[in-house]
Amino acid sequence: MTDRRVMMLTGGSRGIGADIARAAQAGGWYVCLGLRDPSVQPDGVDPNHADTFAYDATDRTAEAHWVNAVVSRLGRIDALVASAGLFTGDSVLDASEDDVDTLLEVNVRAPRRLAIAAWPALQASARARVVILGSLSGKRVASKGSGLYSVSKFAAVGLAHALRHEGWESGIRATAICPGLVATEMGQTAAKGSVPADAMTQPTEVANLVMEIIGLSNTASVAEVHISSRLDGIF
Repeated sequence: MTDRRVMMLTGGSRGIGADIARAAQAGGWYVCLGLRDPSVQPDGVDPNHADTFAYDATDRTAEAHWVNAVVSRLGRIDALVASAGLFTGDSVLDASEDDVDTLLEVNVRAPRRLAIAAWPALQASARARVVILGSLSGKRVASKGSGLYSVSKFAAVGLAHALRHEGWESGIRATAICPGLVATEMGQTAAKGSVPADAMTQPTEVANLVMEIIGLSNTASVAEVHISSRLDGIF
């Protein structure tokens, strides 16, 4: 058991997720990291206030096992942050059905399953938070190469809105965080060398925004946050 508020975080091994883990601990949270390789804890995370669990977003039983382990060990869940994501530059017309299924499994279905498994514990918190790392690609389709990825991220943003409605009366607030290009391995892959890393949004900036949203009261709900390093239409 712990007196600290408990966050379950996917995608915490690197990039935005790792920075969220560090920012959460700096704010006094206990962080439970779902990692493909739980033996590798991200740099700067205090193991005294963190647990790692083997988590594969394509395994449809993984979320329930992970949630049960967290509740058994720590007795509470106060926030879910779905930061794990899969990028593809495949054409929406050319991608195989298997590739589409994998993209949707990681970006949409796994966060939904995690929310379902954790829902009773989140309701018990009375001030729980759910954050879905969406993307500006979940708000507009910027190019042919981002089309299929956008399909998955539109769905991820929709999931955040749906969970916001589902949890409102229980004090659960859900937010979609929608960054553009972020200086991570995924962001640099997406940019294909067109934007230098130092001209992109930095992952620490996204992490700080996530923690700012999580820290708001129940009377200051934010449905979406858009973050961009470039002049990008209305974003």
